[in-house]
Amino acid sequence: MYRGVLGRVRAPAVVPTLRDRSKPYICGPLNAKGSPVEPLKEHTIPFTGLKDGTHEFHFELGEPFFVAAGEEEFEGGDVKVVVKVDVSTTLLVTNIHVEGPVSVRCDHCNAPMDLVLTGHQRQIFQLHGEEQFDDDELVTLDASAHSINVTHYIYECLRLALPVRKVHPAGGCDPEVEQALGKLALEHDPVPDPRWDALKQLKTKRP
Repeated sequence: MYRGVLGRVRAPAVVPTLRDRSKPYICGPLNAKGSPVEPLKEHTIPFTGLKDGTHEFHFELGEPFFVAAGEEEFEGGDVKVVVKVDVSTTLLVTNIHVEGPVSVRCDHCNAPMDLVLTGHQRQIFQLHGEEQFDDDELVTLDASAHSINVTHYIYECLRLALPVRKVHPAGGCDPEVEQALGKLALEHDPVPDPRWDALKQLKTKRP
């Protein structure tokens, strides 16, 4: 399960930033470029009036989401999202599951490719809490809060699901780029040092 890396804040609409755990959260939600992630109203979940127990919400991520994210790495996608919210008198525990293809660029040939992502993330909200906790997974809601917006948490879950290196399957890269890269590798092939050859010959001549 992917863990949240979100700091604790007090705000009616809670959408913190993807950040380094060693740095305190002091600003609005940011994408990988450091620009704000725009909360989408369709991702707002009112919790006032919800009975204790589990409630399930479904979302689909298309062009509006990826435009709002302002993330160059994502060029589009068709992702299904399920958010399960466990409600109690003091906490909202959200479990987010994302699954579906996203359009990205291949790190090898820079051609477009579809990459199927699957990600999970949990985020806990404390209702009307006064105590302060040193826990990156916990967000304390202001007493006036009546809803949470999960746009950022969905974005973060999707972002964390990306592999470190995104490449086409074998044989799927742009053939022209492959050919150019092959020529470049040959041109920059290191020239053998003749001194090593001489040392090898001496070793073979020893009895």
